[in-house]
Amino acid sequence: MSDSEAASNGGGVLDAVAARLLDASVLERIGIAVASTTLAILIGLVVAAATGYDPVRFASQLLVGAFGSERAIARTLRSTTLFVLTGVAVAIAFRAGVFNIGVQGQFVVGGFSTVVSIIWLAAFVPSGTVGGVVLLLFGTAVGVVAGGLYGALPGVMKAYGDANEIITTIMLNFIATGFVGWLVAGPFGDPEATATRTRRLPDNVELPQAVFGDPNLSIVGIVLMLGVVALVAVIMTRTRFGYDMVTSGYQDTAATYSGVDAKRMVISTMAFSGMIAGLTGALFVIMIQGYYTDPSGIGNYGFDAIAVSLLAANNPLGVLPAGLLFGGLESAGSHVQINSDVPVQLIDGIVGLVVLFVAAPELFRMIAARTGLGGDVE
Repeated sequence: MSDSEAASNGGGVLDAVAARLLDASVLERIGIAVASTTLAILIGLVVAAATGYDPVRFASQLLVGAFGSERAIARTLRSTTLFVLTGVAVAIAFRAGVFNIGVQGQFVVGGFSTVVSIIWLAAFVPSGTVGGVVLLLFGTAVGVVAGGLYGALPGVMKAYGDANEIITTIMLNFIATGFVGWLVAGPFGDPEATATRTRRLPDNVELPQAVFGDPNLSIVGIVLMLGVVALVAVIMTRTRFGYDMVTSGYQDTAATYSGVDAKRMVISTMAFSGMIAGLTGALFVIMIQGYYTDPSGIGNYGFDAIAVSLLAANNPLGVLPAGLLFGGLESAGSHVQINSDVPVQLIDGIVGLVVLFVAAPELFRMIAARTGLGGDVE
């Protein structure tokens, strides 16, 4: 089987999973998500017990690590903010029938562009609060534009070159990671730093009001996350642009017949998705990191966002609880790694099981029907 055929088959699988979930009612989606998570955690506890670890202690560590203290809650909310925003970026494209697997690359490009632009402009802007606000707004805008342009690139190749967007977005992830890594280690690296990274952002570039005393979690980041979710939900469900996006992705012939340029709409969809990813990258460097380092070590938020979006049935509003789940699991994983002898890889296994079960919604429909909790099995 050729690479293009494999990618096409992969797109068909994603399309089928998305269609199954979108066909489900709201209650069915909630039921599938809850059942998937519960079953995955139960299997994780069984595996822990079978390998000689205390499952009760493991379950306790999961809860404590995610919500057991102000520090844990702040850590969970910090990860949740990034998972929700990248999940929304994926959901925009998936819901419109375009598979943007390149959110990680757009996240990287957006964050790096934000750091470089702020450091450059800082030489021309006076210090102080006003200057800090100018740098924040300018850097964020540059990150959004950079992410959007990097997202539009595979859209152009798909629309006018009939390139498979799964292959192009995956490859663009590697290109972004490699090229930005080279820039950080070379032309934009800080020669005075012991680690490989850029110069730090100016001291006046910071978001106000830390939450739970965590300097890496700002109320502005949480409000921005909620605002983006609400805005995207309105655009996707209440505007002509959102309707044209979905129509162009699934029925390009019908879209063309109704006067919509399907090719341009595909590009717009990928650019819109990339803009949200770029915004997330900007928020990451401003709120959390304060500089840019080798992108291979910043986390896989863009990749995990695919699972977040699928768990939410590609619904922007559903991404909120799905992102909270993944944020809680990541926070719990950090806690378990430090305070328990249970392998942190078990957390990754639980996440993988959640995705696996979400991809098989018919399994839970069949169980519900057999137990009298659902309709008849066909």
